[in-house]
Amino acid sequence: MRLDLIAVGTKPPKWVREGYNEYAERLGRGWRLSLTEVAAARSNNAAQVAEREADGLLRAVKDGVPCIAFDERGEALSTRQWAEHFDTWSHHGGRAALLIGGAGGLAPAVLQRADRRWSLSPLTLPHMLVRVLVAEQVYRAWTLLSGHPYHRG
Repeated sequence: MRLDLIAVGTKPPKWVREGYNEYAERLGRGWRLSLTEVAAARSNNAAQVAEREADGLLRAVKDGVPCIAFDERGEALSTRQWAEHFDTWSHHGGRAALLIGGAGGLAPAVLQRADRRWSLSPLTLPHMLVRVLVAEQVYRAWTLLSGHPYHRG
């Protein structure tokens, strides 16, 4: 299973890099989480920022790959549900793209391209923190599917 995490922002703080790497490097048995960073846009208009960032996000998504956009209005899934989706995708192409917007959120074009919209929380989360949360949940889903004892719930 190859998961392409495509995220806005090119200069994460050290704690974000370390947190993301901690979980991405733990994956085993044919799973890979790779990060593609998209430059953040600058403007006083949040909609303009999201539109400019959308181009970079969408260019990074490979054709035919299922695409999940993280959005606070998306579907709230349990870790077991994440694992079920990943298991299904691993048997149908073995790849998915996970999109994280910037501070201005995701543009309508990104949300329209997404096959699914997932919410990590009803809270508005810092987009850099979302990288770490997603990496941990991917690792946790892998542990569920592989019988690893990390997930005890």
